[in-house]
Amino acid sequence: MNWEKLLNSNRLRPSTRPTQGDARNEFESDFGRVIFSPAIRRMHDKTQVFPLTSDDNIHSRLTHSMEVMSIGHSLGVRICENSKFKETIQGLKERDLLREIPVILQNSCLVHDIGNPPFGHFGESVIQNYFKALFENSRIEELLDLQPAEKEDFTCFDGNAQGFRVLTKMQVLNDAYGLNLTYATLASYIKYPNSGNLDKTNISTKKRGVFQSEANYLNTIADECNLKKENGGIKRHPLCFLMEAADSICYSVMDIEDGFNVGLYKFDDVCDYLKEVDGINEIIERLPQDSDTTKMVQFRIALIKRLVDLAVENFVNNIEAIYNGTYNYELIYDDSSCLAKKLQSFCIEKIFPSRDITSLELTGHAVLSGLLDYYINFVFHNDKAYRKRAQSLISNSVLKIAYLENNLEEKDYSIDNLPTYYKLRVIVDFISGMTDQFALKHYQELSGQKIK
Repeated sequence: MNWEKLLNSNRLRPSTRPTQGDARNEFESDFGRVIFSPAIRRMHDKTQVFPLTSDDNIHSRLTHSMEVMSIGHSLGVRICENSKFKETIQGLKERDLLREIPVILQNSCLVHDIGNPPFGHFGESVIQNYFKALFENSRIEELLDLQPAEKEDFTCFDGNAQGFRVLTKMQVLNDAYGLNLTYATLASYIKYPNSGNLDKTNISTKKRGVFQSEANYLNTIADECNLKKENGGIKRHPLCFLMEAADSICYSVMDIEDGFNVGLYKFDDVCDYLKEVDGINEIIERLPQDSDTTKMVQFRIALIKRLVDLAVENFVNNIEAIYNGTYNYELIYDDSSCLAKKLQSFCIEKIFPSRDITSLELTGHAVLSGLLDYYINFVFHNDKAYRKRAQSLISNSVLKIAYLENNLEEKDYSIDNLPTYYKLRVIVDFISGMTDQFALKHYQELSGQKIK
């Protein structure tokens, strides 16, 4: 088990940062790059569960990611102090792993949702279904020239793949390396190290986790971190399992607390639903005899602790299979008590069908479909006047990246000079990077419902 490679601190572009007078290691430098990035700031107005909410007590994509970061850091500390895990890291005893593994997890957890489009996971479905219909019925001849894998980047659009693009390219300065994070941070971010066909029976390939435009970066990272499988394919980085666990712990528990806070159900309803899970009644009996709000907070703390303990135990006990790429479970779902599965079922039954959520998701459908309609129709319009007007609204930084990717010289960044795939890439980059409120406002302006 080569942790020297797994904790690779090199970057896609060799680092030029001055280290004299800077006591941070490369992973701590990654954290600074991430925390100051515009893409992180925009997550404050992106949906976690409740779209377009003005309730400050309800999680946004940013507050969710901050909580995931906290859990991820804790998981990293826990495994670094675990004697069984320490046996697997021979040769690294002289390194201060508490300043490496927890920080890598902190980084990957903070950015795990950085590529999500407006309106949450439903926004992903809107984009996927829009392009499925477009490619089946399009009258735009240019779109017919796309390769099947290129089309699938849009029909299988995923926030994880978009996030990898954001991290490696979209935070553009002077080149197409984005934030230029370390190999270890990027590898631990990639839940689905797959730019090819989907295989839903395998945890690493059930989604398109990397677009064709970044497939070369994925291969480089896999080589540098020793993640290539002997029979082909790419393994997940072991720390990715912990990042995923931190995310699942937070959304499965905190979504239930959000639903309680907005009045979708009472605390007793949560207890009744979970009481058949081993050990839950004991937790409930130990709760303070106080308000339901206090009980909900204490219950949430107890649930998180139990799931964190489970994630650490499963990670350590299955580390060889994880490293070999044969472990095919989420850490907190590999559990005979099925606590995580029960929490997920509660959310599906009690939260997601809420009238308010459904109504606002349909608003999101209208907004995203409408924006895609406008930009695709204008960018591929026969009349240059329409194409110029579309381009004038698209961020120059988005166009600049597409130019760098295609080794084109600047010519006012005319979108006409881009290949078809990258014209669509620019449109999706621009729209998926919007906040919920900006997307709504922009759609209203383009459709004539609202004037600036």
